[in-house]
Amino acid sequence: MAKLQLNKSSLSREQKNLKTYRQFLPSLDLKRQELMRQQANAKKALFDIEDEINKFQKQTGDEIPMLSNGRIDLNELVKVTGVKITTENIMGASLPVLERVEIKARNYSFLAKPHWVDGVVERLKNILVLKIRSQVNERRLLLLNHAVKTITQRVNLFEKVLIPRAQENIKRIKIYLSDTDRANIVIAKVAKKKHQMENQL
Repeated sequence: MAKLQLNKSSLSREQKNLKTYRQFLPSLDLKRQELMRQQANAKKALFDIEDEINKFQKQTGDEIPMLSNGRIDLNELVKVTGVKITTENIMGASLPVLERVEIKARNYSFLAKPHWVDGVVERLKNILVLKIRSQVNERRLLLLNHAVKTITQRVNLFEKVLIPRAQENIKRIKIYLSDTDRANIVIAKVAKKKHQMENQL
């Protein structure tokens, strides 16, 4: 860091810096508050989806106990054929948004599978959509956590480093300039007195 120059131009520069820091800090803090609100929303959305998945799985087990029958092959009954994810910009953070999930059911013989398999296919489709929503929300929350951390570091930099440093520098320069002015006045008075004394001789 460059040594602080104790002069009027340095004082002017520090005062200008302080004014700039104070102008930027409120907008940074508002940005942080909005990102933290979005972070809280994302946490709740993720919790709600996970809760929905757990309830859905329990309900499916209760309503279709035949699922525990290992002799019926239910593997690959459904598969994801497409996922469309777009992004939205919130306070500079680029966040994923799930637009659409395409799921296809595998063709199977209605005679070779029990009647309840049709209901399982629909439930598997629903659970796949929920799990993809959960993954997208996890990613969204991860990005928001990073954005909140970054903006908090910036706010702290302004609040705890830049503004106090500028204030301290201004104080030091003002004290130095004031001391210099007083010293110059004293020197001028001494010189004047000496000059008067010389004239009297």
